[in-house]
Amino acid sequence: MKYKCLVLDHDDTAVKSTPELHYPSFKIIMKELRPNMREYDLAEFTHKCYDPGFDRFCIEELGFTDAEMKREYEIWKNYIMDKTPDFYEGFIDIVRQFKALGGYVCVVSLSEREEIERHYRENGVELDLVYGWELPREQRKPYTYPMEQIFEKLMLEPADCLMVDDMRLGYDMAHACGVDFAAAGWSHGLLPEVAQFMKKHSDYYFATVKELADFIFEE
Repeated sequence: MKYKCLVLDHDDTAVKSTPELHYPSFKIIMKELRPNMREYDLAEFTHKCYDPGFDRFCIEELGFTDAEMKREYEIWKNYIMDKTPDFYEGFIDIVRQFKALGGYVCVVSLSEREEIERHYRENGVELDLVYGWELPREQRKPYTYPMEQIFEKLMLEPADCLMVDDMRLGYDMAHACGVDFAAAGWSHGLLPEVAQFMKKHSDYYFATVKELADFIFEE
């Protein structure tokens, strides 16, 4: 294998969480907190999560108060707690094969660790390390803390790792740590501007999960 460790994003890289979890829960949130506001479609919602980011979207555009932000989190958490989104076809097979060959698989995401671990566990996979939304802001990507912890705890060097992510936050973290970055191009159908950035700046851009697998396991 080219690498000893895969460092994976979760939402919309491994699993189809925006269309299957986050957007449906957002519609429930809007029905309760902004019932008279127009509906955002999936493409608009996905774009807002990318730019300016979900928190800024809620606060600056939707005008959510602190109390409403807390209620938004409660609705989202209640919605996702018993649901597992589909993994992209072939993705879980990459993880299983990589671990079977002795590799480490870590996740650095803005989802919560317990949900990420549950999604993988329900598919028969135990992850090595997970760093998610439960961490303080300065310890989440794009800050370098998660990657530095992976280096330290697994005794790895930057050249040992490949980061796979569909968004710039993962790219920024990997770039700052000297880690190779692969863009999850299979997730960019709704955001052509993201695909354009990733194609220009990533070390590797894979349009399909199979392309990623072929690269990782290439002799």
